[in-house]
Amino acid sequence: MKRSAAIIAALALGVSLAAEPVTFEFWHAMAGTNGDVTQKICDDFNASQSDYKVVPVFKGSYADTMNAGIAAFRAGQAPAILQVYEVGTATMMAAKGAVKPVYQLMAENNAKFDPNIYIPAITGYYSTTEGKMVAMPFNSSTAVMYYNKEAFAKAGLDPNKPPATWPEVFADAKKIKAAGYPGGFTTSWISWIQLENFSAWHNVPFGTLQNGFGGLAARLTFNGPLQVQHFTNMYNLSKEGVFIYGGRENKADPVFTSGQVGIYFASIGGYGSIKSASKFDFGVARLPYYPEVKDAPQNSIIGGAALWVLTGKSSAVYKGVADFFSYLSKPEVQAYFHQKTGYLPITTAAYDLSKTQGFYKANPGPEIAILQLLNKKPTANSMGIRFGYMPQIREYEDQVWEDILAGKISPKDGLDKMVDLGNAKLAEFERLNK
Repeated sequence: MKRSAAIIAALALGVSLAAEPVTFEFWHAMAGTNGDVTQKICDDFNASQSDYKVVPVFKGSYADTMNAGIAAFRAGQAPAILQVYEVGTATMMAAKGAVKPVYQLMAENNAKFDPNIYIPAITGYYSTTEGKMVAMPFNSSTAVMYYNKEAFAKAGLDPNKPPATWPEVFADAKKIKAAGYPGGFTTSWISWIQLENFSAWHNVPFGTLQNGFGGLAARLTFNGPLQVQHFTNMYNLSKEGVFIYGGRENKADPVFTSGQVGIYFASIGGYGSIKSASKFDFGVARLPYYPEVKDAPQNSIIGGAALWVLTGKSSAVYKGVADFFSYLSKPEVQAYFHQKTGYLPITTAAYDLSKTQGFYKANPGPEIAILQLLNKKPTANSMGIRFGYMPQIREYEDQVWEDILAGKISPKDGLDKMVDLGNAKLAEFERLNK
């Protein structure tokens, strides 16, 4: 009775009783600097209006986040938005009944949505063969080469002239180690950078049927002569201590930021974190290539992740998600995210805004990544990859790579094993999703 009386009194005085905002969760894998930026963007969206409240929830690594989302969906407790890394795309697209496509979400809610504002090389990865976007690109990246300018100078190398080819990388890495550093170079994400991007950058197939875009019958073929040559070179340099293995995914970040090596292959999405952790001046350069490969380099491919909308939510929640996606696509929001993290802008307007703001003059690294991604028109070998069970396949590749480094299997036999194990999983995926 007292509560009712209070409400009546408030109405009599003309005091409005604001309704609670519609709340929905956004599960993500953004840690460190990237996590802070993600939190701020969500906070800013919440402050920009009073109808909706997005709640970002960190769920661990990419794999952990995807697995948590799948488990939660099966238990009927899934978030409205799930961040899934790019190699989970085929699995999510095959998850019938679990995903509400973005193009459908935006149309149903009359939300501002123009697929043409997004960078084609990014959105094509998350679209159907008819060009309809099924997921919202969020933190798109590509692989680049970071190099320690102080280490280059100490090794007698030009700190303003990074190596352009793999033979030059190997030669420079040896000089860096000889100058007193524990090693010369390292890499993160062995599959994504040294197999997937490596193959695209040299315009050689990673698999059949346009690297999986052509259908479920696609199979892996990345055990070709060029990939075997490359893995043999890295293995041999590991035995000399020139290559240092730092671990799976991005676990090698500290190997570079602590000054143990002078060259590091990693995601441009880690630019912000690497910048904050490094006590030395570093540069960003394009991926190297083998000069004997005709017409190389081609173009790199994206990594990172997209936002997937899961089914089973109310119309009010979906209206909020649509508004949130429209907010994320604003040029000023995208430019902020891009500039603070190093991830690529997903819209051309955000890229143009960053240029007019002079961001690339002070920070040329992120633009190098964009230009590398757009280096040439993508071919069937360089438009990306879309294979089912790719997260599990990457785990096979990580394990076999570690076996190669331990001398348990040769680089050639190791790549053959990776392909055989991966193709067995692809056959299973095809069987279950026909």
